[in-house]
Amino acid sequence: MQIGPHVLRNNLFVAPMAGVTDRPFRQLCRKFGAGLAVSEMVASNSLLWGSEKTLRRTNHEGEVEPVAVQIAGADPKLMADAARYNVARGAKIIDINMGCPAKKVCNAMAGSALLRDEALVGRILESVVEAVDVPVTLKFRTGWDCNTRNALTVAKIAEDAGIRLLALHGRTRACGFSGQAEYETIRAVKAASRLPVVANGDITTPEQAREVLAYTGADGLMIGRAAQGRPWIFREIEHYLATGGKLPAPLVSEIHAVLVSHLHELYSFYGRETGVKIARKHISWYTKGLAGSASFRHRMNQTETCEAQLAAVDQFFEQTAQHHRRLQYLEQEVVEAAA
Repeated sequence: MQIGPHVLRNNLFVAPMAGVTDRPFRQLCRKFGAGLAVSEMVASNSLLWGSEKTLRRTNHEGEVEPVAVQIAGADPKLMADAARYNVARGAKIIDINMGCPAKKVCNAMAGSALLRDEALVGRILESVVEAVDVPVTLKFRTGWDCNTRNALTVAKIAEDAGIRLLALHGRTRACGFSGQAEYETIRAVKAASRLPVVANGDITTPEQAREVLAYTGADGLMIGRAAQGRPWIFREIEHYLATGGKLPAPLVSEIHAVLVSHLHELYSFYGRETGVKIARKHISWYTKGLAGSASFRHRMNQTETCEAQLAAVDQFFEQTAQHHRRLQYLEQEVVEAAA
């Protein structure tokens, strides 16, 4: 797949997720086969650019090219400024957020709230495209609510503004993350647009990946929540789409090593104190659905140091390896994790 001058390894994307797709997570997903990983959203308010959070989000040291950065805001000029700022810091692709359903984002008329003002959508897209000489992409939803689905209109506005790729989450803002993704809307947008379209929403298995591609006609897939604690999903989907065969479940020893490496990256990236706190959710995601993980997660969340956290992870995976060579999930917890 290609975005402007950038030829990607495949058509699998890591969805930008606030508080999740930091640099260590993006690098890990790319290592496991994702063709592109889009950053957490960077606010267009320049007053925030010097904050610790924004400086981390714009830190791309050692990141696999091309670097893709998502920006969020509601003012065309500020969004253009944000695009230039991030390109100066290494971004090779700028993604515009019109999909975030979070209240604090929508209350600022950003994210998916922009879908209620199609004229403003056009001004923002045109302003950003004109501001930078790198490809600009758009992440959006099917509409504000079920009575105002306007994905087809927004897609046409984006096409006219010079956007190079559309990533469409098959839900309205009102849906949040509940219910089933509207693949029929993604299919309609793909049929009507000349732009590459990436389908997003409820893609949790290789089989679903193939079915969504076949039904929607989309050019690519964007994986979000299903990659949390399971970054090897990109390897599984890539292999299945290429061969039609399923890879065996990962070895317990491999995932133990992956998680330990991930933890060290988090400690280094955030610092030891903050890194331990950030790591807790990742450890929870990695172990959810494995036998004995509920009690382990409770104990692990009480740990306060890197050493104690690593020791707890080592003990859990060593015990797991005594019973199973490969990962085996409890069916009920896997269903809950995918929901």
